[in-house]
Amino acid sequence: MALHPTQKDYVFQLPALTLDSMTSSTPNYANAGPAQAGTNSRAQRFFPPERYVAAQAQYVYYGIVSRLPMVARVTLTDYRGTVLLDTCVRPTQPVCDYRTAETGLQPHHLAEAPVFIDVQRQVASIIRDKILVGYALWDFLSVMGLSHPAINTRDTALFMSFRRTLGHKPTTMIPLETLVKHFMGRDIGQSGDIPQVERARAALDLFRSCEQTWEGIIATGAWPCALPPTEYRRCFT
Repeated sequence: MALHPTQKDYVFQLPALTLDSMTSSTPNYANAGPAQAGTNSRAQRFFPPERYVAAQAQYVYYGIVSRLPMVARVTLTDYRGTVLLDTCVRPTQPVCDYRTAETGLQPHHLAEAPVFIDVQRQVASIIRDKILVGYALWDFLSVMGLSHPAINTRDTALFMSFRRTLGHKPTTMIPLETLVKHFMGRDIGQSGDIPQVERARAALDLFRSCEQTWEGIIATGAWPCALPPTEYRRCFT
């Protein structure tokens, strides 16, 4: 299906996340409901919560001449941030850089992890017929060797309203940390949570905060996001 980004201006201030504790910068997902992420539970729902899955992947590098990304850990959560899958992935190629400073991963974390093909099948099964939420979903789909219907993606890295509200050019990629700080009023990477779980939930929170606007635009037949990089077109059907 061809997607045509809307030319209309949607500039808004998202509601701040309601936290369970004033001393915490991260919501308590064990008991979190839709209203805790800024979504009005009485507002019209375009899709039931069960349709949404948030995705995040960590990668390491392989290769000698050029460094190429290879999936090392995969996280999927449901609409309320409950973890559906969080697993390391055994490398299919010799790793040249574990990116330990960013990922926290070391060789022993991956040595006995599930093999890639098993994780790939499990991920494909979970996200099938779901609306996939995340940040830079093309990275996730690429390292997983999967494709997904473009109409069933909600990529916070591409949502044009975020870019316009912050005064950025339509082509500017705004870091997830910046989006969460500005729109949700919290920092990520400081809570002690597993990094990719926190990032999956952060992207999910951003989406849930403006879910009605986002889905409302799509319901009109317009597309509220920029298009992903053309070199990743194979990741979208």
